[in-house]
Amino acid sequence: MSKDTQLKAARRGIVTPAMAVVAQKEHRSEDFILQGVADGRIVIPCNINHRNLQPMGIGRDLYTKINANIGNSSLTGTAAGELKKLQSVLTYGADTVMDLSTGGDIPLIRRSILAQSTIPVGTVPIYELVARYTRQGLTGENLLTIIREQAEQGVDYMTIHAGLLQKHLPAALKRKLGIVSRGGALIAAHMVENDCENPFYTAFDRILDICAQYDVTLSLGDGLRPGCLADASDEAQFSELDVLGELAQRCRQAGVQVMIEGPGHIPLDEIAMNMQREQAVCNDAPFYILGPVVIDCAPGYDHLVGAMGGMMGAFHGAAMLCYVTPKEHIGLPDDEDVRRGIMAFRIAAHAADVALKKPGARWRDDAISDARESFDWEKQFELAIDPARARQYRTEALQASNQPNLHGGEYCTMCGPDFCSVRLSKILKNSCKK
Repeated sequence: MSKDTQLKAARRGIVTPAMAVVAQKEHRSEDFILQGVADGRIVIPCNINHRNLQPMGIGRDLYTKINANIGNSSLTGTAAGELKKLQSVLTYGADTVMDLSTGGDIPLIRRSILAQSTIPVGTVPIYELVARYTRQGLTGENLLTIIREQAEQGVDYMTIHAGLLQKHLPAALKRKLGIVSRGGALIAAHMVENDCENPFYTAFDRILDICAQYDVTLSLGDGLRPGCLADASDEAQFSELDVLGELAQRCRQAGVQVMIEGPGHIPLDEIAMNMQREQAVCNDAPFYILGPVVIDCAPGYDHLVGAMGGMMGAFHGAAMLCYVTPKEHIGLPDDEDVRRGIMAFRIAAHAADVALKKPGARWRDDAISDARESFDWEKQFELAIDPARARQYRTEALQASNQPNLHGGEYCTMCGPDFCSVRLSKILKNSCKK
């Protein structure tokens, strides 16, 4: 394998095996992917040590991608438990997974995940940094140790909050909810307690050296993302974004792939502006957004609230959506929460891709419409975003109707044979052909 990063290879006009795979998946030409990677509009997170990875691309001209978070808390969780979560993430169809573990044997958990994950694995190094050294050990040398260890293991992309600077803190602390990012809050506390600058910022060039060696994609974290609508699109958020734009340029100069993380809690009417601002400030680096969550008062339903914002964000240029589960703001999600979160965001991403007319995006919708017209239930299940749930609901409906043998019938239990519009339309079409 070439020692070049994907970005360096693209700039030399070399189509890597990973680029060829992405081109096939995205129904794009290899030259299209090559140029996108060279320009920094597309990233392909693929650490040279992640052996069983199936490469995928992230960029607003590609299909919108979904990330799912797993990881233990400082109180509970084992490697076996996280592997079970990983299998759910793979089954439900997320495009990347982030290990956000904050306790226990974090290197073992991550090594286990990397050994079994065929999709890119991301981390937030400050979590392990604080878990191992405590907040008092948040120094440049310690963070470089953690980043190098994670890169050597095979981590494909890392979120680092390098754009939050001392000068941003006064504006951030005037907010209704202050700093809601865990990484951002930890760094802010360290800067105040030690009267120093952000260690991720001061060590940034050395971080780039490690990332270039292993082809780790940097995801520049939004430590000052708004945590409620009242704090959206404020001075603190956009001041940090300006720094992220500068850091993204330094990444590209070093041959390191980079994407930008974004809000957060944003009302619907501000989403387009936020997406456009990132594109301008960060020279169209792929935008990886959390939600956005578009209202604050729906605990228990934040997967729906976030998916609404995610659909709008993707339509206006976001490249990847970090899922939100129903347990957001409440507690750690279980397997069903993970399923609901991933499915809600896959639907949101697909809706945006269809509306943007991305190549081949609508084939599934047209194919399932043909299957509905012919009452081909098996084909409908096969084409569904969540086949198991579609089949489950059909079976339950038939059982409730006391007609469980009508699995292949030419109507569903909502209308029955006499009121089925699709069945009547077929009769009318056949009549008109005579």
